Amino acid sequence: MRADEPASPPQEPAPDDGPADGRGRALRALATADLARVGVFAALIAVLGLPGAITAFGNAVPITLQTFGVMLAGAILGRWRGALAVAVLLVLVAAGLPLLAGGRGGLGAFTAPSAGFLIGWLPGAAVTGWIVERGGRTPGLVRLIAACAIGGVAVVYLFGIPIQAAIMGISLGKAAALSAVFLPGDAIKVVLAALVVRGTQRAYPDAIPAVREERLRAARGR
Repeated sequence: MRADEPASPPQEPAPDDGPADGRGRALRALATADLARVGVFAALIAVLGLPGAITAFGNAVPITLQTFGVMLAGAILGRWRGALAVAVLLVLVAAGLPLLAGGRGGLGAFTAPSAGFLIGWLPGAAVTGWIVERGGRTPGLVRLIAACAIGGVAVVYLFGIPIQAAIMGISLGKAAALSAVFLPGDAIKVVLAALVVRGTQRAYPDAIPAVREERLRAARGR
């Protein structure tokens, strides 16, 4: 170097990825995965409507497989993500997409006798997920059955029956009697959903809501 040549400024070392950067990347990866899961379960509920709907014993509310998907969404995704998956589906239905059993869609679906049952899917998935979350890292089969029965059936009926009665202009007792036709099929769906969830969670621990929450808290550094 010549005497009159200015010295080069010292090079600053490149910043290393510290723990905060690593946590940020992990959190973004988990958030992206969760959004994908929500989309997958919204699609699953829609696909379960493809076999169609059955109207039995003069009931204006059809029998479908879609409540089975609601149970799965709540039990595997947990209360918030499960409810979000249902919300995504309902928004798409309201926008006019024929995603309900029998190819139904549009705002008219929310003025039909089955409107209350559709609305009930949202809190139904949330309650199902909440009960499963209370089971921690190892929710047992009995808890899963209880979660699907309470959230996926009882809560849905709690919204569906009164709204059906109001729309059809019938008594609550008559609406409840009409809904009794759903009970055998719903009981089968509850047991099947619990078995599917149990098997999925054994093979894939991230399908346990409490485990997923632990990973998210770890990524946030809490």
